[in-house]
Amino acid sequence: MNNYILPAEWHRQEAVIITWPHEDTDWRDYLDEITATMVQMAKAIAKHERLIIAAQYPERLIAKLDSKLNADEMLNVGIYRIDNDDTWARDHGFITLLPENGSGKRKLLDFRFNGWGEKFAAEKDNEINANLFEQGAIAGEYEDNLDFVLEGGSIESDGKGTVFTTSQCLLAPNRNQPMDKEQIEVELKKRLHAERVVWLDYGNLIGDDTDGHIDTIVRVCPDDTLLYIKCDDKDDEQYADFKKLEDQLKTLRTIDGKPYKLVALPFTKAISYDGERLPATYANFLIINDAVIVPTYNQEEADRKAMDTIAKVFPDREIIGIGAGVIIRQHGSIHCLTMQVPV
Repeated sequence: MNNYILPAEWHRQEAVIITWPHEDTDWRDYLDEITATMVQMAKAIAKHERLIIAAQYPERLIAKLDSKLNADEMLNVGIYRIDNDDTWARDHGFITLLPENGSGKRKLLDFRFNGWGEKFAAEKDNEINANLFEQGAIAGEYEDNLDFVLEGGSIESDGKGTVFTTSQCLLAPNRNQPMDKEQIEVELKKRLHAERVVWLDYGNLIGDDTDGHIDTIVRVCPDDTLLYIKCDDKDDEQYADFKKLEDQLKTLRTIDGKPYKLVALPFTKAISYDGERLPATYANFLIINDAVIVPTYNQEEADRKAMDTIAKVFPDREIIGIGAGVIIRQHGSIHCLTMQVPV
């Protein structure tokens, strides 16, 4: 039998999946703003690869995109009529495995999404993968993993057998209890064909509904590099937690026993909306073919530093900054809204 791997995000991609917001979601109060941001994202992605969109109202969306994207970009867009509760494709989307030897079908793993531990309605979102597959949006071997709760934003892969995750998320209530850490690790290795799991124990952003997804704090990058957000402000209420995260990262070793290259991203100044601090983070970037889409937060110095830092780690890719100020009002950012489908 073929063995399978969970590829790194910088593996060549066939497509990116997004789920479009509409007035029946929590975006209703600023739907025009989030729609404008999503159009920017759609244009950036479709310039480089295929874009798959699950949409409650596809006719409206076709008209909207047709007026904003050029003909070549529109040819890269596929829109599918699918009901949805919300828009976080990273967490309800397929997690895709590839055959290690390059032959055979990719596996489309459909895990259970339950609104980050039953915090929010998720029944429609949990059916998006099956609907996309049935409509022919994605080819591969569908694999039912709906007996196990796992969100794409809670894991990172180096493409070489190591999966990174956070204990605060995977051990949070209403995920996979009564399984304990050791049992969950066994399931991750089996289902994701991983050789090992690296657990991070610190770095939970205030305002993060996910209980500490890894894609908000640490990202795995080429050449055994870990990009992470670093808090330098000792007066920030999150300083101590993120100092512990940095200290833990320094102790990590690759599967070959070598230390990782650690590259720090800036911490944003506190951003609040309706009296609550929002989980703004530069770690929530999206890697696509020949480009990286980076969230920005109208903080000129930090935005520039974040983009320059990511450019050094991905020197052969275009760096595209997109304002994510409206996205974080619903406690996520650019990576959270997307899920890649590797070639």
